[in-house]
Amino acid sequence: MTAYLRQLGTSFRFLLVATLVLGVLYPLVMFGVGQAIASAQANGSIAQLNGQPAASTLIAQTVPAKEDRFFFPRPSAVKWDPTTSGASNLGPDDPALAKSEASARAAVAAREGVPASEVPLDAVTASASGLDPDISPSYAQLQVPRVARATGLSVAEVQQLVAGATGNPVLSTLGQPAVNTTRLNLSIAARLK
Repeated sequence: MTAYLRQLGTSFRFLLVATLVLGVLYPLVMFGVGQAIASAQANGSIAQLNGQPAASTLIAQTVPAKEDRFFFPRPSAVKWDPTTSGASNLGPDDPALAKSEASARAAVAAREGVPASEVPLDAVTASASGLDPDISPSYAQLQVPRVARATGLSVAEVQQLVAGATGNPVLSTLGQPAVNTTRLNLSIAARLK
């Protein structure tokens, strides 16, 4: 019976040590490292507008269809509901995807006043999460004239805001440049106030 109690005591001591190390110490160290190295990302990448938290730059914000003052993000496969983040799961040969892309391409071309052949692919396809705020620089440039007309800003000013919201790939090799529409639209909103 004493061997059993000794093993039981060892088990409880190990449980206590493991709980302290893995349940308290490790999370506190990771929290501290996150705050020290990348505090903005660790806290949700919250962007400010007029000194108030406005939106996370990690999630695209929906833009009403008739709102010409702001840049449109990619379409959302989840109707802008972050609780159901995901893709449409339509394959490249699926007729429903082709029909959706053709419809979206026509709508974007009409909104931007360009031929449908000039509409980039990311303007008509959703990202894997359905909530990605990043668009290609070519899609952003397509929207610049409309935003400039609607806001009263010059094309050069709008292009400068686009450049400020453009992120470059890691080490200039991993990925492609992308324009964060959430950050860009917040900078436009700040200019309009």
